[in-house]
Amino acid sequence: MKIKSLLIMVAAIVMVSCGGNNTKNADDNSTEAVAATGAMDIDSLMANAEELTDELVEIEGICTHICSHSGRKIFLMGSDDSKIIRIDSGELGAFDQKCVNSIVKVKGMLKEERIDEAYLKHWEELEAANAAEEHGDGEGGCSTEKAARGETGNTVEERIAGFRARIAERKEATGKEYLSFYFVEATAYEVLE
Repeated sequence: MKIKSLLIMVAAIVMVSCGGNNTKNADDNSTEAVAATGAMDIDSLMANAEELTDELVEIEGICTHICSHSGRKIFLMGSDDSKIIRIDSGELGAFDQKCVNSIVKVKGMLKEERIDEAYLKHWEELEAANAAEEHGDGEGGCSTEKAARGETGNTVEERIAGFRARIAERKEATGKEYLSFYFVEATAYEVLE
């Protein structure tokens, strides 16, 4: 009975784990497995993103989505769906469809995208001129990218209002009048599982 319980617990840990590779043993934890590949897990990257901006990083996580519009963006998830980072393919071209639902190891430059009032005003101007580039399904945008940025609005107006409210909260808390979102410009990637 104890062995069966232990096996169930190990299986649950493996199923929940988003780091690791296909050569790890069942009794390895995901942090050890990621460390063995030389890659950083998504949680660690997100926790240290400000310090790692404009640095070459090697990360590993489960690919939850590939952009159907161009195939040039994938999203890697950490320990849960609140820890998601966008990976842009850059000069690599479109990502292989095998990435989806697989563990992917990516090497690239960590970049910061700042959303501030100037960014939001420009977005409003584009929207007013009907020049905004469509991405995803309709004006709501790509649901995976919205989740990665913590957005809750469905229309462009709701999304902009949400960003303004979050910027105001951040200004009050830290004095910073912008939101930072991080992504990786890939120079190489490998599908591990």
